[in-house]
Amino acid sequence: MDLTTQLRSLYAPGVAATIEVPETTIPAMVEEVAGRYPQRAAIDFFSRQMTYAELVVQMRKAAGALAAAGVRPGDRVALVMPNCPQHAVAVLGAMALGAVVVEHNPLAPAAELRGEYEAHGARTTIAWTKSLEKLSFLDPGHTVFAMDLIRALPRASQFLVRLPLRAARERREQLAARVPAWARRWDQEVARAEAWQGACPAASGDIALLIHTGGTTGVPKAAALTHRNLIANVEQSIDWVPVLHEGAEVFYCVLPLFHAFGFTIGFLAGLRMGATIAMFPKFDQAMILTSQKRLPCTFFLGVPPMYQRLLATAKQMGSDLSSIHFSLSGAMPLSRELADAWEEATGGLMIEGYGMTEASPIILGSPLASTRARGALGIAYPSTEVRIVDPEDPSRDVADGEVGELLARGPQVFPGYWNQPEETEACFVDGWLRTGDLVRLRDGFIYMADRRKEMINSSGFNVYPSQVEEAVRTMPGVRDVAIVGIPSSSSGEDVVAAIVLEAGASATLADIREWAEKSIAHYALPRQLVVMSELPRSQLGKVMRKKVREQITGMTGGAIQAAKGAVEGARGAVEGARDAVGEAARGAARGATDALRRITSPEDRQQRGQQRD
Repeated sequence: MDLTTQLRSLYAPGVAATIEVPETTIPAMVEEVAGRYPQRAAIDFFSRQMTYAELVVQMRKAAGALAAAGVRPGDRVALVMPNCPQHAVAVLGAMALGAVVVEHNPLAPAAELRGEYEAHGARTTIAWTKSLEKLSFLDPGHTVFAMDLIRALPRASQFLVRLPLRAARERREQLAARVPAWARRWDQEVARAEAWQGACPAASGDIALLIHTGGTTGVPKAAALTHRNLIANVEQSIDWVPVLHEGAEVFYCVLPLFHAFGFTIGFLAGLRMGATIAMFPKFDQAMILTSQKRLPCTFFLGVPPMYQRLLATAKQMGSDLSSIHFSLSGAMPLSRELADAWEEATGGLMIEGYGMTEASPIILGSPLASTRARGALGIAYPSTEVRIVDPEDPSRDVADGEVGELLARGPQVFPGYWNQPEETEACFVDGWLRTGDLVRLRDGFIYMADRRKEMINSSGFNVYPSQVEEAVRTMPGVRDVAIVGIPSSSSGEDVVAAIVLEAGASATLADIREWAEKSIAHYALPRQLVVMSELPRSQLGKVMRKKVREQITGMTGGAIQAAKGAVEGARGAVEGARDAVGEAARGAARGATDALRRITSPEDRQQRGQQRD
């Protein structure tokens, strides 16, 4: 019996071993669902709702606005915005034209955005007004639409935020910025556009989406996902959870759409199910639990730190979570204690999923049955084949219980990276996707053994040591640096900077973070700092990160405190607590409180002083 057949023996009742993937496109899928549930609310944003019929109208008007701007099939349309109704409409409108959507993190530094733009070559951008200042590198021939988040709010909220009061002004500055003369106003362009009347010219096998990832080698690149890839993973996920009811669910879309987990499961699967999708521009416990009173959630998608913080805040607020019948956790290990506590609070079921952007993203999942195993990555999704092989000889499958690299293939696996054939070739072997993760089979389930690569998994985000090292190394006074991941009970792994200073120089964790955030994403900033006299190197002069990690973890408690500095360690814990699933606040000194430019709420500083996300 091969591994895939063995894993399928543990499927929950009603889950098929294989599925049929509709040969359709995402816009066609949405129109088909709208035909069945035209008056059902499709999108909810702080109580302002858009029905499925209205969503289709907005999709076609957005397509009309983009077509008038010169967008054609196959063109890339870059999106730089948080989760909001305009984001949903922009995605569907671009895809309706047969264009390729390119997702970007709206909080990414300008240097990161510039590199991504140089790689994908989009000539049209739809961006949140608060992100426009970071796009000044775009040339004059680039078409830029500015999206005003205030316009997505309910009418009463729009009125209040525009009052000539100090509090209203501060709130307004958090939500929006002035639109420069070189940008068009997206909301106005869509409102007056002629609705696009044509059918989507794309085929199911055409590229629909580019999502940026470090991939299996750690080199930043854009994973190209087809309509069929995305729809396949949606259908696999729906089949995996037969307890969901079409036309009756409420999905909470908290994970950002620039993350494949949020895009495919939180957004597309919700649309496919005819669910009402409550969109949140950032993760904020109070915001989510307030919405829970008004529009009770039935399906929640998140990562372990989210669940942990929601439980704590729900207890403080006395919130009722019993409407949440099903929850899916991914991106990092889920502890048995947290899963049990969540199921006790909701009365629902919680399972884990494992995947990667290159697989749209889910490959494995825990079965929705009593046979599920806490802490396991899970078993193969329907129509998904997996192998565990010798990393040095992928043609050889390892024995049960032996550690090997996980390979996968199925309809959700991408065709390759955008314009990077060498990177694409490196991540496939004989048609199988090399995940780069080392796993083992135990009691019928696949478990993570270790990461083959030195990538750090911090709060569900991939952090690549070389990128962080490059950012820190340019800081005056820093002679040498190594970045490693140290296990953390709350964030998976903490990013730790081990530095060697020039003679007479000094540096604190706050100094390092302030310097590095100019060029790397906030979630990649070091959360701990260790000053060393020298870094261990190989005979070839290469820093041995494994030795660095061993030295740090081998320190006594007192040595660690001496190395980090008690004061700076505490400050780092507070700052690290603001890191996002979708990214976090930019510096406590800037007084960020409830800004929608954050993906994670700053309130967690009060709740997690010793428990960092």
